[in-house]
Amino acid sequence: MTAPEHYSVVIAGGGTAGISVAARLARASRALRGRIALIDPAAKHYYQPLWTLVGAGAAKKEETERDMASLIPEGVDWIQEAVVSFAPEDNRLLTQPGRTVSYDCLVVAAGLEIDWGRIKGLKEALGLDGVCSNYAYETVDSTWDAIRNFQGGTAIFTHPNTPVKCGGAPQKIMYLADDYFRKSGVRDRSNVIFASAKDVIFDVPKYAHTLEQVIRRKKIETKYRTHLIELRPGAKQAVFEHLGTKEQEVLSYDMIHVTPPMQAPAFIRESPLADKGGWVDVDPSTLQHKAYPNVFGLGDCSNLPTSKTGAAIRKQAPVVERNVLAFLQSGPLTASYDGYTSCPLVTGYNRLVLAEFDYKLTPQETFPFDQSKERLSMYLLKKNVLPVMYWNGMLKGRM
Repeated sequence: MTAPEHYSVVIAGGGTAGISVAARLARASRALRGRIALIDPAAKHYYQPLWTLVGAGAAKKEETERDMASLIPEGVDWIQEAVVSFAPEDNRLLTQPGRTVSYDCLVVAAGLEIDWGRIKGLKEALGLDGVCSNYAYETVDSTWDAIRNFQGGTAIFTHPNTPVKCGGAPQKIMYLADDYFRKSGVRDRSNVIFASAKDVIFDVPKYAHTLEQVIRRKKIETKYRTHLIELRPGAKQAVFEHLGTKEQEVLSYDMIHVTPPMQAPAFIRESPLADKGGWVDVDPSTLQHKAYPNVFGLGDCSNLPTSKTGAAIRKQAPVVERNVLAFLQSGPLTASYDGYTSCPLVTGYNRLVLAEFDYKLTPQETFPFDQSKERLSMYLLKKNVLPVMYWNGMLKGRM
């Protein structure tokens, strides 16, 4: 048996969180260069926030894709393998081919996984006869096909009873679809339904007030505390269950955009690092694991009580960087995360509400104006500016 490979810092996951932390650590400490490993099997990396606009025909999905190899920071070893298990008591992990990697410090940034199979009939129906979803590179074009070919009837948009990437995303595509239906002249013979497992349109009252006005203006029917449990594509029917009463309701559809259930990856859920819900169990301020001091977690796979967004990771990554360096130097963990996250809420073509808030759901706005108002400038920020900041700033550890 070969000896385990050893690194000062091992980062499990090469998505937004993993690459950001790797880049920041490599920039911050020359001593760590060559002693950081990033483990992820993916050949491609995706800027997923743009998929809402791709699904609405306002962007091309090819713009969202990069080769993973082009994004690995200098001074970081990329192990292109999948993590299969953690042994935090021994400061080791195991990868798919049977490689053992040991570490002084572990950062878990493995994102979440889509559970397409949890909704009966969804996998078989996806991309066919009006069933679509923005939540995969392979399926996002199906949304634009469904929207532009919609000739009237019932269009349903769902939000599941699990955490999701960007809590506002399930409704953003609905507002864009409504706009397109109006421009194409089919809205007056259409019914648009938002079926959400949540009990409000948005958790932060300031922004919820604006979104409620958008819902009324667009005449969208809302069904709260209800989630999709089955699709019957032959009959074009969707089965929903009310979270409180467990009563089921069958709705016919001509188009349905499904936001699928999501969960932490199995190698996290089944590990000692997970809380009861399966997420990496970290301190909400320091992002240090509650049971294993040399383990840190951030991003979508963590149990941080905030929205799972790239903007949240942008604020979490510096905290992990500073606290990992402090831990390696046996110093106090002084960096703190306040739960900041952001959700650019697209309310139509050329309109956007930029929601920014913290753990307490208190707005933490960047610009010197009321960001709860729909603005063209914020739409252009999302479409044209944020992707550049992501590729050239965040993933390079510069912001």
